[in-house]
Amino acid sequence: MKSTDAKTPVAEKQPTKLEKHGDVRIDNYFWMRLSDEQKNAIEKDAHTQKVVDYLEEENTYYKEVTAYTKPFQEALFEEMKGRIKEDDSSVPYKDNGYFYITRYEIGNQYPIYSRKKENLEAEEEVLFNVNEMAKDFDYYQLGGLNVSSDNKLMVFATDTVSRRQYFLRIKNLETGKIYKDIIENTTGGSVWANDNKTIFYTKKDPVTLRSSSVYRHVLGTPTSEDVEVFHEEDDTFGTYVTKSKSDKYIIIGSYNTVSTEAQYLDADNPTGAFTMLQPRERDLEYSVAHFGDYFYLLTNKDNAINFKLMKTPITNTTKENWVDVIPHRDDTLLEDFSIFKDYLVLEERTNGLNKIRIKRWDETEDYYLPFNEETYSVGVYANPDFDTDVIRYSYNSFTTPSSVIDFNMKDQSKEIKKEQEVLGGKFKKENYISKRVWATTRDGKEVAISLVYHKDTELNNTTPVLQYAYGSYGYTIPDSFSSTRLSLLDRGFVYALAHIRGSEYLGREWYEDGKMLNKKNTFNDFVDCSQYLIDNNYTCSEHLYAMGGSAGGLLMGAIVNMNPELYNGIIASVPFVDVVSTMLDDSIPLTTGEYDEWGNPNDKEYYDYIKSYSPYDQVKAKDYPNILVTTGFHDSQVQYWEPAKWVAKLRELKTDTNLLLLETNMEAGHGGASGRFDALKETAKMYTFFLALEDKLDGKKN
Repeated sequence: MKSTDAKTPVAEKQPTKLEKHGDVRIDNYFWMRLSDEQKNAIEKDAHTQKVVDYLEEENTYYKEVTAYTKPFQEALFEEMKGRIKEDDSSVPYKDNGYFYITRYEIGNQYPIYSRKKENLEAEEEVLFNVNEMAKDFDYYQLGGLNVSSDNKLMVFATDTVSRRQYFLRIKNLETGKIYKDIIENTTGGSVWANDNKTIFYTKKDPVTLRSSSVYRHVLGTPTSEDVEVFHEEDDTFGTYVTKSKSDKYIIIGSYNTVSTEAQYLDADNPTGAFTMLQPRERDLEYSVAHFGDYFYLLTNKDNAINFKLMKTPITNTTKENWVDVIPHRDDTLLEDFSIFKDYLVLEERTNGLNKIRIKRWDETEDYYLPFNEETYSVGVYANPDFDTDVIRYSYNSFTTPSSVIDFNMKDQSKEIKKEQEVLGGKFKKENYISKRVWATTRDGKEVAISLVYHKDTELNNTTPVLQYAYGSYGYTIPDSFSSTRLSLLDRGFVYALAHIRGSEYLGREWYEDGKMLNKKNTFNDFVDCSQYLIDNNYTCSEHLYAMGGSAGGLLMGAIVNMNPELYNGIIASVPFVDVVSTMLDDSIPLTTGEYDEWGNPNDKEYYDYIKSYSPYDQVKAKDYPNILVTTGFHDSQVQYWEPAKWVAKLRELKTDTNLLLLETNMEAGHGGASGRFDALKETAKMYTFFLALEDKLDGKKN
């Protein structure tokens, strides 16, 4: 990037002494932390204004340094937007006699939700036009859409702050009237009892945002009279409420990282008492579905680390009554299952790849759907219809746009209902190459790296490579298509997705080996993948870039402390980088529920281990690569002050002249902008950062 005369922000140092287990840390930037009340106050006090001024100063610096790239950012945005079918719509799905559709209109940021009765030729009934609802807000999220069984009422959830604290309201779909009932501070989810007037929903703790209580609300009654039917006392657990696909049971679930519990209630009897299915036990996880006289359970019971499917009679639900339906397999992770009248559908993962298995209940058929690409992503939709021979699933890969496919399980025919359109006239699948390579790590593990690049891109030590990963919570980043990514691939970049430990790419053990006191394996894997790409002449350190968000932002913070010399540029989005301080503060959202992911630093063994990799604590006086950090002022998952403090400390200690930029979205939270075009603009900014470092702003390929 070009040099600039912009004045580099310098954050004031106010030393704060933090002591635990006899260890003293001095945090010079602890003052940047604000409470929700301070952030949202109309009249800001002096301290709040000081924090806001600092964030705005960083934003101004970012704008000045990148000002010369602004025309390219705008051109890149238009290029990305030009690939999108603006007047697009989803494949209609049928539920309880209605076809439901989500569509967009040209020029609009937000979707329109509608339905048609019985057939697609029927008159469209617009349920919500989010563009109208969002017009007075900088951020707007509509979710939690939930129709009563008589099709007359719909619960919907809105968030206008981006803190994932949703308001619940109810709309009469016959009259269009929105009832005055407003339920505050919920997760956004709800379920209807079968009486079409009672809903169950989950409220959050107003401070920690932990989903802690399930309430019952009756239409037309004051929300102050809502009945708390369950309160989760253990602050390491969250709770939720759902309904079985059979519509027979309301189910309350409690969960933490290593344990789950479920209670159930006949949906015809909403004022009844919930019955415990199986009391919680540490290291026992299960999720529940209902079919006929049985509950079906996806569980790790009996040390089934990769999970198995069991069933139990609805009259005897505790674990001693559970019997195997699909036994545990050492080489296959059972990720999910769907129940139909005549079929059981299983979603599995073997050697990193998704599989869909179809099995008749009468055991006359048991087969897998065939997928031929070396890397791909496939997933079964919700499929609300129970009595059907057709399942709907999605399929895509690095080179294949997303398709929605209806598969007839009886005659094994399939119909592609829709394939994502890539407009602009330039995209051809055959112009791109994708493959998997395996990097050997320092402890002998084999880590898969999924690669995609343009066929004209020569792979050598001058090739720019963007390496991405996440590596936490067992979440596996899919090898999926991205129309925006084409803007990098067409300019000679290789995109490399590293399936590091902390995900479940190679089964549950792959996750267990990348958390708690094994967390450093996640970071080592990423660095070793980078070294593999360099050693095998895919790129060199002058052309290697890395990117990650949230827990993936922690990954970015760790690797630049460990091996800053390997990378030319890093983007850390909403990064979780002040791990020790956050995990010691149980007033911060998510902390207590995360002890079994990161460890509880109130225990000295975990304190020492976390501190040894915590990016903020490990910043040293040395050279760092070019770094762009992004955050949201209203982020509830990773508070804005973590990246802000990290940048301030990096500025204080780093010994290089490379770029260090912080951009704070003052209106958004963890997920960034809510509108589809605003989200594209954010992507254009990030890609421009990498392209500018490669000096490819003219848009020409190598």
